[in-house]
Amino acid sequence: MAAVCLAIETSCDETAAAVVRYPAEVLSSVVSSQYVHAQYGGVVPELAARAHMELLVPIVRQALADAGVPAAGVDLVCVTHTPGLLGALLTGLPFAKALAFGLNKPFVGVHHIEGHLFAVRLEHPDASPPFLAAVLSGGHTELLLVRDWCSYEELGSTLDDALGEAFDKSAKLLGLPYPGGAALEQLARSGRPTIPFPVSAPTRESVPNVSSAHSPFPIPHYPTSLDFSFSGLKTAVLYYLRDHPDADRADVAASFQTAAVASVLNRLNQAIDRTGFSTVAVSGGVAANGFLRERLADLAVRRSLRLLIPRPGYCTDNAAMIGAAGLERFRRFGPSPFGLPATARTPLH
Repeated sequence: MAAVCLAIETSCDETAAAVVRYPAEVLSSVVSSQYVHAQYGGVVPELAARAHMELLVPIVRQALADAGVPAAGVDLVCVTHTPGLLGALLTGLPFAKALAFGLNKPFVGVHHIEGHLFAVRLEHPDASPPFLAAVLSGGHTELLLVRDWCSYEELGSTLDDALGEAFDKSAKLLGLPYPGGAALEQLARSGRPTIPFPVSAPTRESVPNVSSAHSPFPIPHYPTSLDFSFSGLKTAVLYYLRDHPDADRADVAASFQTAAVASVLNRLNQAIDRTGFSTVAVSGGVAANGFLRERLADLAVRRSLRLLIPRPGYCTDNAAMIGAAGLERFRRFGPSPFGLPATARTPLH
């Protein structure tokens, strides 16, 4: 059984490497964010790939040095192979294959969303399936039933924009710098969610000072579905700012954030009612949002749930979560073939 792995993550605009000991002990974790994209208001795939090529070797060396483990001392090389920006994946995946081949070590390809699920294990080593899980990030919004580690059933997903994408696009409309999610959260702290929008009964008590009156900030509600939709909310922000050019930007940010979080809570409430599960895991970059974490904590108390949520540093893209997932996959299924391709989109299930 492989005990220690070197893990690499290059699915988007973070170049990351980590050394992880089975099952989820992080010996080192190094993440370099690519700020070159800020001037363009979003990730430029070609620039992301070039930055990964420049950063991979020093980041991997730093991770090994921080862990005090020589390259020859790792038992396994793990890497994200899907989903993500294809050019970005095609930097980390061949690098990991070549490194594993050169070291005569096995290699495991990891699904990026599965990595986010294993971020929960980094924070809660005793977490044991089955449980409900929500992965909320810039590229993914998934509601999953985790039957066992490495065994999942999709309950719902976004029909359009991912939650993090809606945060970033709304932040851009508010004139905030990229990446916009954190900046919007910061702005919202000084605002009030005074722009009314409808909130369904299950989460009304968790979102203070909101009205059920019609408004431009809708929360999609599909009684028989657990899917998400955020494009309408993002577009409502666009039209509201167009029609109210003197609106207080902080109030708009707070109202958007409250609506978006209420939508997530609605879906979780529906899934809890439908499945009867009392353990809920939430991960992905948006799970670092403080307002969301507060509302999730309220939900956990109100519904007597065990809430599994990683620290913010493990919510955003990192290689430690890829290592934890890769080690478990290797234990259960063995190594991946060296012909494993990089793919931009692959369903987790």
